[in-house]
Amino acid sequence: MSSLVNMLVDMGFEKERVETAVAKTGSADVQVVMDWMLANEEEPAAVEPNPMAQPEPCGKLFNSSEEVEFHASKSGHGNFSESTEEKKPLSEEEKKEQLAKIEAKLRQRRLEREAREKEEALERERARIKSGKDMLEAKKRHDELEMKKIIEQRRREKEDELKAKQRVREQIQADKLARKAKQAGQPQEAAPTPPVLADKRPPQDYSEVKLQIRLIDGKSLALNRALDSTCPNAAPPTGKTLSQSFGAKEPLSAVRLYIEMNRTDGDGPFKLMTSFPRKVFSTDDYDKPLDTLGLAPTATLIVSKS
Repeated sequence: MSSLVNMLVDMGFEKERVETAVAKTGSADVQVVMDWMLANEEEPAAVEPNPMAQPEPCGKLFNSSEEVEFHASKSGHGNFSESTEEKKPLSEEEKKEQLAKIEAKLRQRRLEREAREKEEALERERARIKSGKDMLEAKKRHDELEMKKIIEQRRREKEDELKAKQRVREQIQADKLARKAKQAGQPQEAAPTPPVLADKRPPQDYSEVKLQIRLIDGKSLALNRALDSTCPNAAPPTGKTLSQSFGAKEPLSAVRLYIEMNRTDGDGPFKLMTSFPRKVFSTDDYDKPLDTLGLAPTATLIVSKS
């Protein structure tokens, strides 16, 4: 309210009349207060005016010390003296001129506010668009990397599948030759060992190893050994499987610790092995990284009781 009163006083209106208008209307709107003062020109002010203070440089009249301080702070004028003159009421032309000034100032402030709000809205929109573009770019890069990983994984799986099929075909052919030789009464030659296909792929620098860990009790393992002796092509033993990812440079002992914490087949001693190629890991192997043990990028470990 004080800023409204000071603004109207600075434009030439009496402070007491402005305060009366504000009190009567209860509004902080300049236009409402102005309309009331213009419509109630004969309405007496709520407070009788004090002796006027008049600065020497400009000769304006002020009713109170607040008006004097406000004028001095804005204009830098000093040397105020008391005057017995009273402010003359504004003529119709002066009222119109003051009203036009007020409306022009209000219009200018509104335009400045609208321009500022428009610029702020544009800045927010630019920031929103930039943030959206950054998120889209990051998602696109992530999707491309994931797609490359999937394609590479499928390629490796296909190559491994083809090699496994080739080994099966060679084993079947060797079995056929052995049966024919037996039926013909010829001495049976030892079945030739299928050649191991050299992996011509360049060495991969894997950062992660995904392991399938099969938990097998002693009975199942013993049964599997018996099946192995009678049927070389018997399927590997089955049991509860744990899946977990490890760093390629983590030692095999980290896998052993994980099994000890998560196994459900008892707390007895155990050893780790792979079924294909068949290998039982020794105590010395537990300090070696997983990738150097041939377990990267994926492998199946069998837990057998010692």
